[in-house]
Amino acid sequence: MNKESDLSVEGLMRHLNASVSTAHSVEYSATRLRDAGLIETSFNHLNEGLPAAGFIADAGLLLAWRLPQQKVRQFRIVGAHTDSPCLKIKPLPDSGSFGWKQIGVEVYGGILNNSWLDRDLGLAGRVVLTDGTVKKVRVDQAIARIPQLALHLDREVNDRGLVLDRQVHLAPIWGLGQYQPGEFAEFIAEQISTSVNDISFWDIALFDLNPASLLGHDQSLLTSGRLDNQVSCWAAAEGLIAASASEQSIDTASVIALFDHEEVGSESTHGASGPRLAWLLEALHGSTRTEFHEALSRSHCISADNAHAIHPNYPDRHEPAHRPAPNLGPVLKVNANQRYATSAESAALFLQTCDRAGVPHQVFASKNSMPCGSTIGPITSTQLGIPTVDVGVAQLSMHSARELCGAKDPAMLAKVVAQYFAV
Repeated sequence: MNKESDLSVEGLMRHLNASVSTAHSVEYSATRLRDAGLIETSFNHLNEGLPAAGFIADAGLLLAWRLPQQKVRQFRIVGAHTDSPCLKIKPLPDSGSFGWKQIGVEVYGGILNNSWLDRDLGLAGRVVLTDGTVKKVRVDQAIARIPQLALHLDREVNDRGLVLDRQVHLAPIWGLGQYQPGEFAEFIAEQISTSVNDISFWDIALFDLNPASLLGHDQSLLTSGRLDNQVSCWAAAEGLIAASASEQSIDTASVIALFDHEEVGSESTHGASGPRLAWLLEALHGSTRTEFHEALSRSHCISADNAHAIHPNYPDRHEPAHRPAPNLGPVLKVNANQRYATSAESAALFLQTCDRAGVPHQVFASKNSMPCGSTIGPITSTQLGIPTVDVGVAQLSMHSARELCGAKDPAMLAKVVAQYFAV
């Protein structure tokens, strides 16, 4: 049984290649935690005595923890999200015209539309059967493709810019002939060896078939789908594994929370706005509400989500004094308008942790004329009253079907997480 963490870029690439959907991401991380000796349980057993080191895996949500030797006085939490912008298969997807069979898709999150064109796409996700059984499905072959209009039929596209209607222009082709209602469901039933009549519903998305790979003459870069935010999920899980119980404070519980639905606002049972993390923390603390709230006030949270690296072709889009670059360490993300949860105090603890881990850091702030996005950080901080710092690995092509970051940065983030849990 492998009880060792794997902070290598090859380990991250295995995680990325496995995490083709939120459910597959959770399954892979759960396997890593299980192999490291953590015990799986469920939300149905919160009142039955939780294991000292355990995890809960539920669809696209994963919560894991290691309890201290004594009563929990405070928590150290690392949060991230398992979802990425993508194209999800609609409930009644069969469509087509002019002899082309197509699949109806719904845009999930803020995708870069053009990045999904002319790519060989597989599909992956969950299928719920009529008896309540949930089966994962993954098809690692070129099932679909969204072809771009030829230049000869759009001569001005390079000067005008590409404008895509999400309903009309992002419908993938997946075959020839007259489409038949129910054909896609029959295909899925074959993939999971069941009858189409046994399928109740699904949560399935398309993904780029190209695996994660190192890039550059010196292999200093990493390219993959879903770097945002699988890099942080991997760093959280491997950091928890790397921080052995012997290094942990006698009164601090280590927790990781990998949420779903961040890309669409986090408002769901499995999102950061949902109650599941609070349920777990209260069960782990196991005392009065007042004492639990006191423990939360003493706690600290790292919200880990990738940051914008300086783009060499668009330097004007970045604040001149805050330009993160690849392979120079994790990025501390700051926003005075609370789009990030970082405060002076929460930042100080993170920077001290970087110093103890021997890891460099960078700082990101947006231009005043270029508003930034947000993360689970402000949500977690608001919901639980826990001081939170937003950090992440610098990357390019955020929300593209394929993204780019430094090959060394993810391991540095994981090293900081391990040090953070060592207290």
